[in-house]
Amino acid sequence: MAATIHCDIVSAEKEIFSGRITMMSATGTIGELGILPGHAPLLTGIKPGPVRLTMEDGEEEVFFASGGYLEVQPGVVTILADTAARAEDLDEAAAIEAQESAERAIQDQAADFDFSLAASQLANAMAQQRTLEELKKRRGR
Repeated sequence: MAATIHCDIVSAEKEIFSGRITMMSATGTIGELGILPGHAPLLTGIKPGPVRLTMEDGEEEVFFASGGYLEVQPGVVTILADTAARAEDLDEAAAIEAQESAERAIQDQAADFDFSLAASQLANAMAQQRTLEELKKRRGR
């Protein structure tokens, strides 16, 4: 039996995942992170994008986190995300539309334009698309 660590993925609205895993990978604010059982305690920000979990049975699941924090404690790893979802629950058409809308807003820059909001929306939409691409790769499509 492989060594495991308990993992929780929690958004502002609800708990998305709680269970035992053998590995987690996500993009931290300073680069890619791989978390295995026995990892040193850590608290870091995470960038919007996919969170990949390897389950006890070897299966992989992909989640989306729109940013937030990752905390590693002995025996427990927790992602506290602004927004989180299972990758298969993401709406690809909505993510594409959100990206196009943010790109138009950046190009048009109307009088009431908020660049930081548009840039954040663009980054979030692109991260959702990367998560969906990761899910498709995992499924072999």
